[in-house]
Amino acid sequence: MALHSQSSESKLSNIMSAIRSIGVVGAGTMGNGIAQVFAQAGFNVYLQDTVLDALDRARTTIDTSLGRLVSKNILRQDERDATLERLTTVRDLGAFSEVDYIVEAIIEDTDAKKTLFTALDSLVGSSVILASNTSSISISTLAATTARPDRVLGMHFMNPAPLMPLVELVKGQHTSQETMAAAVALCDRLEKTAVESADRPGFIANRILMPMINEAIYALMDNVGTVEAIDTVMKLGMKHPMGPLALADLIGLDVCLDIMQVLHDGFADDKYQPCPLLKKMVKAGTLGRKTGAGFYNYS
Repeated sequence: MALHSQSSESKLSNIMSAIRSIGVVGAGTMGNGIAQVFAQAGFNVYLQDTVLDALDRARTTIDTSLGRLVSKNILRQDERDATLERLTTVRDLGAFSEVDYIVEAIIEDTDAKKTLFTALDSLVGSSVILASNTSSISISTLAATTARPDRVLGMHFMNPAPLMPLVELVKGQHTSQETMAAAVALCDRLEKTAVESADRPGFIANRILMPMINEAIYALMDNVGTVEAIDTVMKLGMKHPMGPLALADLIGLDVCLDIMQVLHDGFADDKYQPCPLLKKMVKAGTLGRKTGAGFYNYS
């Protein structure tokens, strides 16, 4: 048994020593935060997006975020400069041909993610681990589009990734223990706490969080209380740092709706039925902070 353990530890050590460069797909809010986290931890990071403006915004956002850390004496100026030097933005996935580990952070759409995983599988070496930052979509479904299902897992960072200490690791049906152990070790390098979840709709975080947000929207629709009253009850009565409606604005109402639909479809249970008011707001393009208005105005 001891020999087996020693062999496993040696194998994990070899995997970790081989991971030096990280590919992050998607330069949105989560993608640029994840890229920053890896670059700060000493990894060379390639942040890919097909939209040039998204890459420019991501670099500006990361620069600003690092600047705040310097102003708060959390990060030294030379560490900020070194972090930015380790970050490369690219538009072509071909730049990932030599990366050692990939995190996907594109839109929360099953078909789009499946198409991407198929492309990545044919592009990168067979030893490369493919992780998805999905907050609710089945890892087993994504893994099935590849020839390496044992090397596919969920790596769900919380928003904002540079500040939140939790990463939810999701083990698909065929994800190997070696792959999970490598992801845990990576989280240690990132100074994040890893928590393992089974591959069920919504995993742990959003199976609990999204129905609460959805119920808060129902309470608003039914005139149980105002936006401010509902959020104040949860902040002062339940000690939540942010009310559920303000949090929905931060996450994005479209993302909240997508996750509720995954839960509703996955469990075939009407208790996960998305609130009609949520659907109405998304249809109107009122998505929260990113559009300047949601349950609150941000203009």
